[in-house]
Amino acid sequence: MKVLVAVKRVVDYNVKVRAKADGSDVDLNNVKMAINPFCEIAVEEAVRLKEAGVATEVVAVSVGPKACQEQLRTALALGADRAIQVEVEGSVEPLVVAKLLKGVVEKEAPQLVILGKQSIDGDNNQTGQMLGALTNMAQGTFASEVKVDGDSVNVTREIDGGLQTVKLKLPAIVTTDLRLNEPRYASLPNIMKAKKKPLDVLTADDLGVAISSHVTQLRVEPPAERQAGIKVEDVAQLVDKLKNEAKVIA
Repeated sequence: MKVLVAVKRVVDYNVKVRAKADGSDVDLNNVKMAINPFCEIAVEEAVRLKEAGVATEVVAVSVGPKACQEQLRTALALGADRAIQVEVEGSVEPLVVAKLLKGVVEKEAPQLVILGKQSIDGDNNQTGQMLGALTNMAQGTFASEVKVDGDSVNVTREIDGGLQTVKLKLPAIVTTDLRLNEPRYASLPNIMKAKKKPLDVLTADDLGVAISSHVTQLRVEPPAERQAGIKVEDVAQLVDKLKNEAKVIA
């Protein structure tokens, strides 16, 4: 079984994100970049499936500029067998990414596609669902457990009311939640081996996809700073402030 895993290059989650002075975008100068944490979980799950003898090949794919090859090499060091970069300059919205991934799916014909449920930069939580609609493949989102059983996969999903288990017929799409697994660290020998693993570069034209934008980013600005709290003397003063200052009660 071939598993296709999508990874995205994002600002490292330990870095405090800052907006540019003109508010046009996020400042990425000299900022550490990394694999999106949810995508890292997806890579780990695919590698575990291979280690369990369920998967025979793990292919990592990323949509973005040449710089995203760094994250693909990390995925290779974590255990992926080969990688594909779909070269696109600038930021692309989830619908375009889904269309590009659809082209890769048609080219590679994987039995299972695993994506992070969302990226920590855009926080859109859309690409996996859009890819499912475009490919007409069954999908299990927000997975906290994945079990492949013959020609189907059982996905335990985290929902508002608790957990829901769905059975999907392969080929299928799974998006990962935080509690699915804990990603491993790439060892130095595997990092060195990753440099020799194959990494192919495709373009949107190769996949027959026209890059277009449906969303215009107007401005990026940091959230308002929280004001300091105060102490009240008694319940009566608390109620007075809630009613007359915060105006959250009548």
